[in-house]
Amino acid sequence: MSDHVGNRAVVLGGGMAGLLAARVLSEAYADVLVVDRDTLSGVAGPRRGVPQGRHAHALLARGQQILEELFPGLGDEFAAAGVPAGDLAGDLRWYFNGRRLRPARSGLVSVSATRPVLEARVRARVAALPNVGFLERHAVLSLRSTPGGKRITGVRVAAAEDGAGPGRTLEADLVVDATGRGSRTPAWLEELGHGRPEEERIKVGLAYTTRHYRLSSDPYGGDLSINPVASPANPRGAFFPKLHDGSSMLSLTGLLGDHPPTDPEGFLAFVRSLSAPEIYEAVRDAEPLDDPVTFRFPASVRRRYERLRSFPEGLLVMGDGVCSFNPVYGQGMTVAALEAVVLREHLRRGVPRPRRFFRDIAPVIDVPWEISAGGDLAFPGVEGRRSLKTRLGNVYMSRLHAAAARDAGVTEAFFRVAGLVDPPQALFRPGLALRVLRNSGDRPARTGRAGDGGRMPGGVASSGGAAG
Repeated sequence: MSDHVGNRAVVLGGGMAGLLAARVLSEAYADVLVVDRDTLSGVAGPRRGVPQGRHAHALLARGQQILEELFPGLGDEFAAAGVPAGDLAGDLRWYFNGRRLRPARSGLVSVSATRPVLEARVRARVAALPNVGFLERHAVLSLRSTPGGKRITGVRVAAAEDGAGPGRTLEADLVVDATGRGSRTPAWLEELGHGRPEEERIKVGLAYTTRHYRLSSDPYGGDLSINPVASPANPRGAFFPKLHDGSSMLSLTGLLGDHPPTDPEGFLAFVRSLSAPEIYEAVRDAEPLDDPVTFRFPASVRRRYERLRSFPEGLLVMGDGVCSFNPVYGQGMTVAALEAVVLREHLRRGVPRPRRFFRDIAPVIDVPWEISAGGDLAFPGVEGRRSLKTRLGNVYMSRLHAAAARDAGVTEAFFRVAGLVDPPQALFRPGLALRVLRNSGDRPARTGRAGDGGRMPGGVASSGGAAG
């Protein structure tokens, strides 16, 4: 059709970033093909290509809004399926520095669906698009390019069971790499003579350990989830949402090598050390539905593609392949959604130019990166440069969390920024800063584990937990 900017776009990776890319590409290319190593059709549970999918995940408020824009009625589908939903700041129980934040009505929706359920619903919507197809159980072997590597013309793929066989070439006007943290684009660029992008790393030594339970008592009341967030005084945290099938997911988080154990006794001992004692009371006599399973995340990584002096036409990178955030902040899927919005804007102007695209998504990444990296640097054991801005910001965030234990207006403002709806500057507006100063005096913590330092949460339960 005359309004298409190209004939075929190939998306590498069928996770959330790839699905969102395929959705916006379907408006501009006659044919869109999504390639993935896994079986995707009919899969409603965790899959090998998304190891963090077994753990608590989050889609932040802005990501929720974008999904509803791209897939109208998606929220109604979740409601019809019985997936619980509520207010992010008012229907989830949050603890920071041992203090419970005062609930607020923010109008920001949180949907308590697991990552596999969320992904399956979005994948079904994308698969229903008439010009989108899926090539499952296929590995990507290499890129195809013009002589000199100035333009990508396709990818070479092979059936996953064939390993590194000869494969076949998929011609493409545009290739979008959405394969995540393990993206091979840096190596491919080096082979093509463009060089690798600079990388920024924040080593956090994080691990999730997750178990599901059938509870014999109700610790939630009217809340969707109970979330004690790690702090420097107690770098152990948890996300404890109730799920649509009546079970509960408990994802424990531990930083800097203090990883939650997988043996039942060690797991419970870790639960008992949390700053929300009602979680231990709920699970100590509950029925376990599975064995604990662990996912490790060594470091947040940001690849600075926008700083490369050259980059081949016909290739883009999105999602965790550009920036992989500490998952406790739940930012990954929402940032992928924001990048999809940027891609849509570029497509409406014509063929996307890679270097311009990377320059335009850089400020989209800046805010969540500053939030997560700055929050992580509040922990003394996390290596990294602590600028004066970072140190002052963490002191202020500690006072803000203390004030939010008393003032629902502070809670609302905090979650609007943490949900990437409002800019961070909103937390420093004079009226709010005055409320923070007025309400952040000494206040006993709920447990003996209160401490200084603050971190922005990822939110939980809008996809079941906090690994975004």
